[in-house]
Amino acid sequence: DRIADEGTLFLNAHVPAPTCTPCRSSILTGRYFWQTGMGAILQGARWDESIPTYPLLLEKAGYHIGYTYKVWSPGVTTNAPYGGARTAYETAGTLFNNFSLEATTRVAELGVTAAKQLLLDETRDNFESFLESVPGGTPFCYWWGPTNTHRDWEQGSGKDLWGLEPDDLEGRMPGFLPDVHEVREDFNDYLGECQAFDAGLGVIIERLEAIGELDNTIFVVSGDHGIPGFPRAKCNLYSIGTEVALAVRWPGEIGPGRTVQDFVNLMDLAPTFLDVAGVAHPAGMVANSLLPVLKSDDSGQVEPGRSFVVTGRERHVAGARDGHLPYPQRAIRIEDFLYIYNFEPDRWPMGDPHGLDDPDAIPPPREELLATYESAFADLDKGPTKAWMIYHRAEEEVGPLFELGFGKRPREELFDLRSDPDYMVNVADDPNYRDTRDELNRRLMTILREQDDPRLVESPPRFELEPFAGPVPPDWFALNRRGIRTLQLPDQRP
Repeated sequence: DRIADEGTLFLNAHVPAPTCTPCRSSILTGRYFWQTGMGAILQGARWDESIPTYPLLLEKAGYHIGYTYKVWSPGVTTNAPYGGARTAYETAGTLFNNFSLEATTRVAELGVTAAKQLLLDETRDNFESFLESVPGGTPFCYWWGPTNTHRDWEQGSGKDLWGLEPDDLEGRMPGFLPDVHEVREDFNDYLGECQAFDAGLGVIIERLEAIGELDNTIFVVSGDHGIPGFPRAKCNLYSIGTEVALAVRWPGEIGPGRTVQDFVNLMDLAPTFLDVAGVAHPAGMVANSLLPVLKSDDSGQVEPGRSFVVTGRERHVAGARDGHLPYPQRAIRIEDFLYIYNFEPDRWPMGDPHGLDDPDAIPPPREELLATYESAFADLDKGPTKAWMIYHRAEEEVGPLFELGFGKRPREELFDLRSDPDYMVNVADDPNYRDTRDELNRRLMTILREQDDPRLVESPPRFELEPFAGPVPPDWFALNRRGIRTLQLPDQRP
């Protein structure tokens, strides 16, 4: 709230892809995800060292760069576009990534406040080690990327650690989610992880303020996709999957208390940071800097041209579908409409159902659904909501919601957000919307062709071929595991 209140809050910020590695590939390069080589997929991703990234460009320009936790992964090599292990500052540990699990484990011994403080101290110490490494008078660029909002989180932790009541969400859930206690609790636990992130952010703000650098720093807060473990969210092109928070604080350069309606693709951050530092944009960076929007005194719609955003998706979990194939889709979002084009509508968007498309089929044990995403619908993260909906899918009130979230989808989807804010009624075949559908299709396909999207300019598109499709080589898993650093504190469980 402080970052937003003392800066600019963007109300229409979207990720380029609602899955972490492709999204971060775009953010780091200022390119559409399909322009980042094998960074365009999740499992199987490899970083192309020939593609420039804003942090490494800033480093060449004299900035001291560093990060804590996740920048770019899973992929080979972890966090490569930010310098890999060379620029990591994690000597205090990486427990924050599993905040609710680690805090809950320590509550009996330490109490709630002290258990949370242990993890916040980790963030402070990691950041302090970065600050101590900055040569005097050198500008710096730091990425703090905890993954605690990705999954997993401890069931009931939103209430136990943060005092959030699950049933306060009754009547406030999106229409495509069952408004039952189990789902509300799952959502509530995610909000608890958001509280943990916010508390860690406060630690960083406090430390910068203590050394007199807070007002000399441009501060940007955002995420890499929507809520995981819920249908139609992460790994989907509906708004709950692509829309993220975006707040920017830069005292003396941008005014406080501004709210901006312009549509923003997060890949626009890369050229923005380069412009702030006075560094030239590299060839291939197609994103548009936000600096003119930030420097404006206006609120509302600042730049008329920022009236839409394009998002997309290819492969997420490699084995989600037979043949290790992707679920290719692209979308264009404008103020009143969301249009989605599904290139392969015969495939299962959330992964093969393994028989669970039959409402009478007996599902795997609930414990299995909570422990692994691979039992069925592997492109949807495991968790209580997924398990609950699978177990209740044959019920009259749940069946249509299950079909919306897990079932196959038509080639074209169009939603009138003025009357259908939860994008539940597809009007793509409604004659009253034919002109809108055709116009948005034309706009989307024109952009994809202009930006050399393989789905339109290659036959067959590379995403249907190895190494983008097909089984992931064993060395990818070995190298990715090797790139993950952990530090065990004396009281950490093995």
